Amino acid sequence: MSAGLTSADGKAGPLAIDTIPDGAAHQQSQSSLRVGYRALIPRRHAFQVQGVAVNVAALHRDGDGIPIVFLHGFGSTKEDYADIALHSGFDGHPVLAYDAPGCGDTELQALDRLSIPFLVDTALAMVDAAGFDRFHLVGHSMGGLTALMLADAHPQRVLSFVNIEGNIAPEDCFLSRQVEQYPAENDAAFFDDFIERTRLAPAYASALYAASLRHKVRAGAVRGIFRSMVALSDRGRLMERFLGLPCPRMFMHGEQNSHLSYLAHIAARGVYVVDIENCGHFPMYSDPTAMWRSILNFLNDVSTEGRP
Repeated sequence: MSAGLTSADGKAGPLAIDTIPDGAAHQQSQSSLRVGYRALIPRRHAFQVQGVAVNVAALHRDGDGIPIVFLHGFGSTKEDYADIALHSGFDGHPVLAYDAPGCGDTELQALDRLSIPFLVDTALAMVDAAGFDRFHLVGHSMGGLTALMLADAHPQRVLSFVNIEGNIAPEDCFLSRQVEQYPAENDAAFFDDFIERTRLAPAYASALYAASLRHKVRAGAVRGIFRSMVALSDRGRLMERFLGLPCPRMFMHGEQNSHLSYLAHIAARGVYVVDIENCGHFPMYSDPTAMWRSILNFLNDVSTEGRP
């Protein structure tokens, strides 16, 4: 396996239906699904993180293979990864995806406590609750940074790491650094302005992402997370941590971000660098088929090489 994997073109598969029919209609809908299809099951997990009560909304799937853990980006939710159930190449893998505190259906009262270290502790509690000792790790943006810090703290548990534009250098703070560039008098005002700037940004899927932000993240969660992301990106030795991981690593980026200055450097250090065409920061929105195919190819190559 070598660096420089490229995306493949393909049409998107069937969409998940968010209304579950019952009775005969349900049986008919299930019969149309492929053999081996196993949906992700919603569950809730209540525990404390740094002395703060959280109630996490998650999606699970059991299986006999190596678990895969997904950490979504800022302003997104666990449903970014629910379609894994529709891709047969992942059959047999246990799966965990959940809404980070401050996002989606996860409940947290003390939003002012949110930071990347808080999200890392949440991630550790969730993989323990799922019973995963060792696992493949996939993280996007904020979730990619959270995943990096988790893998750095517990390298013996992470078998591979797919980093989807998660922060590894100061230049990655094009969203989060707005907390410094555009000060506002309160959380709500900053969030309103952030949404409008994002809606107007000339990037693939940016308007789509902006349209759902109010429904997916609490305004009080934004600035604390952003400040933490900026601090770690500027002073947290993220590149050193990323390149120092002992597991196989992929870095996935959108074509619009092919200008990132470190791409050749990390490829030369053995990182699998994947470019998703016609895509910005959100491959799960711009080209989910290419995203899933790239992740699956990476995991298959890792397995073929005997790692793990």
